[in-house]
Amino acid sequence: MQTTMNTYTKKRLAEIKEQGYQLDFGTVFNNTIENYKKIAWYGGLMIFVFFTLFCLVLFGIAVAFIGFPELKAILKPENLQLENLSLEILLYVSVATIIITAITCPFPAGLTKMAQSADKDEEFGIATMFQYYKAPYFVELLVATTLLAIVNTVLQNTITYFQIPFVGSILSVILSLFTFLSVPFIIFGNLKAIESIQASILVVSKQPLTLLGLIIVSSIATFIGFLGCCIGIVFTIPFLYSMYYVVYKEIIGVETPEDLQDNG
Repeated sequence: MQTTMNTYTKKRLAEIKEQGYQLDFGTVFNNTIENYKKIAWYGGLMIFVFFTLFCLVLFGIAVAFIGFPELKAILKPENLQLENLSLEILLYVSVATIIITAITCPFPAGLTKMAQSADKDEEFGIATMFQYYKAPYFVELLVATTLLAIVNTVLQNTITYFQIPFVGSILSVILSLFTFLSVPFIIFGNLKAIESIQASILVVSKQPLTLLGLIIVSSIATFIGFLGCCIGIVFTIPFLYSMYYVVYKEIIGVETPEDLQDNG
């Protein structure tokens, strides 16, 4: 069944490479809103619980290895300014960021899967959020996420070193834009890590302005939760993943292996 999905996805990508695709901004946005309504509360609750526990565990590990007084000194605002960070500290922060990103990479995949389940009126729960912490998806998500995290970290540190942070922000946005469909290509299209990144770049390159507009509007909608109440942002973050799912569905299509076999 995974082979069937992989074949279908590659066939669709070949069509897109030759012919492009149509994507209506209004249709995607309206469908995103409808999908988000179905996952907002449950997805937000899962984000809150997961990252609260993760931060507590991370804090405990940091205290155990560094010590509370030293950690408190490091976290002082004046010590966190980029110009005050040594190259050694930047390296430690970079490595920690890459490791944390890699460990948590299946969680966004779970949110995207939740969006699909809601779209198909299927039941979803805690298991949906963590189902990609297992083979074969975890390895591919880990590789793709780690590669992108390393590239982004190298770019950011290089730009920081030369003290031109504005350029770093632009490059980070461009990287995020062209690779944001990597996760859906892994979990829905059954592509390998490198293939998923290449596929995302191909798809986005055909309509970058439309997709950038969708990401900007969705990011603004997500940020509204922070403005209204800081904790509210955990309940607006699922909006982004609803958008990722809807965009993938509109461009590639999300068929089950059984559907593809019936149509084949």
